[in-house]
Amino acid sequence: MSDKEAIDGLVKHYQELKTEIHKVIVGQEDVVDQVLISIFSRGHCLLVGVPGLAKTLLVNTIADCLGLNFNRVQFTPDLMPSDIVGSEILDESRNFKFLKGPIFSNIILADEINRTPPKTQAALLEAMQEKKVTTAGSTYDLPSPFFVLATQNPIEQEGTYPLPEAQLDRFMFNVWVDYPSFQEEMAIVKSTTTDQKIQLNEIISNEQILHYQELIRRIPVADNVLEYAVKLVAKTRVNDATAPKITKDFITWGAGPRASQYLIIGAKCHAALNGKYSPDIEDVKAVAKPILRHRLVRNYRAEAEGYSMDRIIEELL
Repeated sequence: MSDKEAIDGLVKHYQELKTEIHKVIVGQEDVVDQVLISIFSRGHCLLVGVPGLAKTLLVNTIADCLGLNFNRVQFTPDLMPSDIVGSEILDESRNFKFLKGPIFSNIILADEINRTPPKTQAALLEAMQEKKVTTAGSTYDLPSPFFVLATQNPIEQEGTYPLPEAQLDRFMFNVWVDYPSFQEEMAIVKSTTTDQKIQLNEIISNEQILHYQELIRRIPVADNVLEYAVKLVAKTRVNDATAPKITKDFITWGAGPRASQYLIIGAKCHAALNGKYSPDIEDVKAVAKPILRHRLVRNYRAEAEGYSMDRIIEELL
């Protein structure tokens, strides 16, 4: 099968997958799109929104439709690294045996990730970057594919531990989950206040996901698109010669090279899911906000003058 035929197959699977997800999830089109792009791009995703917006339900639903192993970890202040990674135990023969933790799964839902101390948050770092876990001097490979889909509540900050920049940078997307519209909320209430049970079908297998991830990486990119993505990231850096006035006025720290890499991978995937065989500048723009919004640091002036991160990114685009 040629890559062109494979992309056509990806589009078909993508549409079937969205149809199946929307049996359970009402609305949230952009959120669903961005989570699926991060999965096909081999990236991790941070879902930010107030409680009750179906963030956990969305991850559960996607796991069911993809037919992957799924584990949920509820992050709390007393959670220890061994609760995620696993620990060595003494078995009946008095030999030490490694008991694998919940991280040994295809999809990990890190629920309210900012509610646990940095020591436990750091347990995810090696897993997210290297797809491996090291404990008691031994290294263990994680199953493939492997994604961390984390949720975070942006309102209640008491008793929370903000994610360090190094860990935020590991997330491909920072997805803002907003309130549903009136009509969407009507549909949600109508469908969730009965005893109706929805049976989800597996749309894509483990092997097909791995195949599509490799396919995305092989998609060619024109030099002008590559140049646009790298220049866009460079414009977020205050000390860069190309930095515009809005960057110098409102940004303290800009994005690093990982943002440029994710812009191109995300643009490739966005193009493929829309039936295009190579990305253009519009595809880069389409994924710019969720890729950049957690990699830029606003200064006090931006907050005082009401410049949101998304507004700054829009002006940079």
